[in-house]
Amino acid sequence: MTGTPSTARPTIRRIRWLFAIGLVVVIARIPTALGYQLPDPWSSTTSRSEHHEGLDETDGIVPDGTTVFADDLPAVANLDPALLKSLRRAATEAANDKVGFYVNSGWRSPAYQNQLLREAITMYGSEAEAARWVATPAKSPHVSGEAVDIGRPEAATWLSEHGAKYGLCQIYRNEPWHYELRTTAIDDGCPRPYADPTDDPRTQE
Repeated sequence: MTGTPSTARPTIRRIRWLFAIGLVVVIARIPTALGYQLPDPWSSTTSRSEHHEGLDETDGIVPDGTTVFADDLPAVANLDPALLKSLRRAATEAANDKVGFYVNSGWRSPAYQNQLLREAITMYGSEAEAARWVATPAKSPHVSGEAVDIGRPEAATWLSEHGAKYGLCQIYRNEPWHYELRTTAIDDGCPRPYADPTDDPRTQE
């Protein structure tokens, strides 16, 4: 009898992990199911941004394989220092679970953000719909260095379970890759995510 709980515990943990990663993938695919052609959120911004004429790494575009330790890239180096410190602490622990933290997008220049917004308006057909995915340069936490888009579903799954310990929280339900620092989460847990950026009071100011 004493062996039963210890045997069951890994099984339950694995079931929870599989459920969480499945949920992340489903959420990420909802826009496509509704008829929107979103770029793959788990791919590097390089492949999504090769057509951004006049923009390069100095604007926040990241090459494939960029990690949270890439001090030579503005997309990482220009992140808020407290956010970056928490990301690196979390990444160090996640590595023990064989999970890597890759950055699909971090800090962005206003020019890069504005180009992403224009593309979203074209993609979705209106400013109102585009606002559910891309904020204006004046409102974007990416431009202020306060947000990071983490690549690969397994990293987002790991953060969904452990991120609050580091103050790292998913902010929008429609963007399971978008994380920001909420220091109160260390003691109180992450706040409930907004439905999307249009539900965020910061975009209404």
